[in-house]
Parts: sequence; structure tokens; C-alpha cells
Amino acid sequence: MDDNANNAVQQSQFVYLNGCASPVLSRLAFTVDEPFTVALAFRVEPGEWVEWEFARDLLLTGLSEPAGIGDIRIRPDLSAQDDLPDGNGDVLVIELESPDGYATVEISRQDVCLFLDETLSRVPPGSEGRHLDLDAVIANLTTARP
Repeated sequence: MDDNANNAVQQSQFVYLNGCASPVLSRLAFTVDEPFTVALAFRVEPGEWVEWEFARDLLLTGLSEPAGIGDIRIRPDLSAQDDLPDGNGDVLVIELESPDGYATVEISRQDVCLFLDETLSRVPPGSEGRHLDLDAVIANLTTARP
């Protein structure tokens, strides 16, 4: 787990994607200045990553029950629910869907819990608004891009 002056949390791990025999390097990332968002990235080539951003609350909910109805869906591994005392197993399944394709990711639930604990220690639930720079968000949304 990396700690960038207490403003960011980053965790790397190998995950399994559907159809891949070998694990893929991934990283979860969170920054205090984007308190509602986490990013999940996959290394596709050295120095090249594909990144998905989604709500931290979606990841939190997905730890214990199926969450998400759109392009990103998260749930405990249903085939291993009796493995741990809380009944949720040790694998978290993340389904990603886009016009370019579909992927199912199996990631360590314990690693995700540790990552989320670090994000929650920096930005507790309900305090996200105090860390959000609304002027910067509005400027980003209204800035013309080529």
C-alpha cells in the first residue's frame, strides 16, 4: 500500500481475468481530492494501463452483496460464500462491460478490504463533500477539449 502524503492510497495485486490462464497486474487507487471515486487499472503492456473509475460506495457495497446495474457490477464470489465466518468467501468478482468487450475479474476480497479501510481512514463516509473542490469539478466539466 502506498501513501502519498496521506492524500492517496494505491494498492497493486495480481488478478485473474476470465479467459486468461495467467494473472494480470492490477492496481486500485484513491485520492482524497476525488473522494467519491476509486480507480481499478490493468496493465496491458509495460507502461500501458487500462483504467476504470467508479464509485467507492459501489466497491464497499459489493464486498457483502451484489452491487451495480450498469457497466460495473461487483459481488462476493457466490461459489465460495461459506469459506469465511462472514459468509462472503475470499474472492470478490468485478464484472466490467463496455462497447469494446466484457471482462470478469477475480480479486482478493481481503486486499480490497485493506484498500478500502485505508480510503475510509482518509475520507470517512459522509465527509466526502469537505474534500471535493466543486469549482475544479465545474471548470473541468465546462472546459472545451479538442
